[in-house]
Amino acid sequence: MKQGELKTMQPSSRLTTESGSPRSSPGEVETAVFHPPVPFRLQSGATLSKPAIAYETYGDLNAERTNAVLICHALSGDAHAAGYYHGEGKPGWWDRMIGPGRAFDTDRYFIICSNVLGGCKGSSGPSSTNPQTGKPYGLSFPLVTIADMVNAQKMLIDFLGIRTLLAVAGGSMGGMQVLQWGVSFPDAVEALISIATAARHSALQIALNEVGRQAVMSDPDWKEGDYYGRKPPGRGLALARMVGHITYLSEKSMEKKFGRVRRRKEDGRGFTEEFEVEGYLKFKGDSFVKRFDANSYLYLTRAIDYFDLSADRSLAEIFKVLSRHRLLAIAFSSDWLYPPVQVKEIVRAAKVNGADVTYCEISSDYGHDAFLTETVEQSRIISRFLEVTFNRMKNATKRD
Repeated sequence: MKQGELKTMQPSSRLTTESGSPRSSPGEVETAVFHPPVPFRLQSGATLSKPAIAYETYGDLNAERTNAVLICHALSGDAHAAGYYHGEGKPGWWDRMIGPGRAFDTDRYFIICSNVLGGCKGSSGPSSTNPQTGKPYGLSFPLVTIADMVNAQKMLIDFLGIRTLLAVAGGSMGGMQVLQWGVSFPDAVEALISIATAARHSALQIALNEVGRQAVMSDPDWKEGDYYGRKPPGRGLALARMVGHITYLSEKSMEKKFGRVRRRKEDGRGFTEEFEVEGYLKFKGDSFVKRFDANSYLYLTRAIDYFDLSADRSLAEIFKVLSRHRLLAIAFSSDWLYPPVQVKEIVRAAKVNGADVTYCEISSDYGHDAFLTETVEQSRIISRFLEVTFNRMKNATKRD
């Protein structure tokens, strides 16, 4: 099934090869859609009468329903975390981490990933049809928060019949959702795996997002968000992605990959892409426009900026609810968008409350993108962490 062609279905079983042996990834998958049976109320007070939550599952839920792991995606991700759609060769965005024998081992765990509320890949967002008007919401779609996204995920987990998640895991914006899960639903999750994220955005991080939003809104084709059925604001969205992608890399990785290599000799005519790095950024921007909605970009970056777990109280006080949890916090040495110092802030606040915390800083030249590329080292760490958590949960269940 191609991306965007969604159907409602129950969790699928792990796929195997014709010989019956497990694939190295979940294989061919489909996206399902969950429609909450009741209207969904957001933090803003607004209500969505008929929301949709797109999701995928990999592996099998055990009889005790104790092996479920929720994966939360980053800004430009979606529910398609692993496997392949029929007739397509590109795997899900974290395929190297999910599958038989991988970090999130589908021989042992039941993996769930949903598209966030406000997104544009099957879940309700500004490009969705407003049931009251029959037209896309556009800017009439209510603002969403990280907490709204997590509340929608909780409704999905309840629908799947899962009382307690073994773990919630994610990087970047996904890591924010992980922390929000621990705060909002501490009794519904055993362990948290938070990767390359922060408990709140700094002024610099907000400023970088605002540049991207202004790039979109300055595009004449944006038309105050009412561009559906017409030419989308591709130039603005591509520029926003180019700026964003710079923050995902590190100076060292860019120097290694591009340096000052030129595609062509300087001829003094015009300002076409001359350096390799210019062509790379343009490619990334143009590719993003083909798969993402500009209004969703605005909504999701705003939700990230709003996120602040310590807005009313100290982070240590907020994290009192994490005292019974296991927390794995991963940072990357060259990540300047979400630097290790912000991850350590999370670790300190959790440790103050007696939480079982493991902090790992992985040496990498790949910057923020390391959470998607440094899969070998992450797999070693996460596999062991999940194994210990699962065994503890199993033993606790036996005692009960």
